[in-house]
Amino acid sequence: MQFTAAQIADLLKGEVDGDPQVMVNDLAKIEEARTGTLTFLANPRYTEFLFTTKATIAIVQRDFVPAKPVPKSLTLIRVDDPRHAFTQLLERNERLTTDKKGVEQPSYVSPTAKLGKGVYIGAFSHVGDGVVLGDGVKVFPGCFIGNDAVIGAGSLLHAGVKVYHRTAIGARCVIHSGAVIGADGFGFVPDATGVYEKMPQVGNVVLEDDVEVGANTTIDRATIGHTVIHKGTKLDNLIQVGHNAEVGAHSVVVAQTGIAGSSKVGGYAQIGGQVGIAGHLHIGDRVKIAAQSGIGANIADDAVVQGSPAFAIGEYKRSYVHFRNLPEIVQRIAELEKEVEALKAMAASGTKKDA
Repeated sequence: MQFTAAQIADLLKGEVDGDPQVMVNDLAKIEEARTGTLTFLANPRYTEFLFTTKATIAIVQRDFVPAKPVPKSLTLIRVDDPRHAFTQLLERNERLTTDKKGVEQPSYVSPTAKLGKGVYIGAFSHVGDGVVLGDGVKVFPGCFIGNDAVIGAGSLLHAGVKVYHRTAIGARCVIHSGAVIGADGFGFVPDATGVYEKMPQVGNVVLEDDVEVGANTTIDRATIGHTVIHKGTKLDNLIQVGHNAEVGAHSVVVAQTGIAGSSKVGGYAQIGGQVGIAGHLHIGDRVKIAAQSGIGANIADDAVVQGSPAFAIGEYKRSYVHFRNLPEIVQRIAELEKEVEALKAMAASGTKKDA
């Protein structure tokens, strides 16, 4: 689709500086833009690209004053926050891309499933008995939705998502390809001979509103009760959330992190990549955990930790300085030990002479 500078400025509540009727049909980074694309300038480090860009429209700060002339072919749209404005356009572009309705064939939709208005179900998908899909839900090709699952209005399942039975997904959630929501928790109990027997996992997974789940992330259903991802939380790709775990509202968890069963993460937490959180722990609100940290103990509210096992990040950085100097320190200790041994030998020799 094509849009004029005037239409875009009206959407963003911006001002056109140039030709209001010039048209664009795509978005691009400022250093890679071509004719017919729209870009933005938010970081001053990229200002020089504005004077050479081939973009047709650029979004800039409302009070931006160019240090030299911009290309005559470039129209500026002045806004209060260029990055936020460009994000709005990306979101609108995404909605246009995913704006599909109806049930494609071949697919299976149970006669007992309830579909809201404007639902889309892509080909080769399976919608089980008693499933409820809210208004505007988008289920792209190759998805599986198990019996009695509920998905709230405006949520989107990308191709190949698997949602097990009785999973509850809130409104406006986004589940990326390959994610598995509601698989068995890892529950095994050894018998008297040491052979592991499977403990049935009869709980479910609850995703509250506005949760995003990355590609190939897995969230296990609870043994009893619920595994819960609270509202607004964003999970990256390749994350494992164990049974009965809980992640608080508006937290972010980066790729390859593992949260073991029954651990509770507070709200507004920031967890870096490849973090491992042991089971049955309590991670407080607003906690920040640096990448590749290993968490084996509870963490209080507002703490910032790093390391494996993790401890306060300030102490970690001071300790790391010594760790980097460890070879030199070891060498100095070895030299001191030699000097001590030499002094001991001298002292022993002097004692023998006195005797």
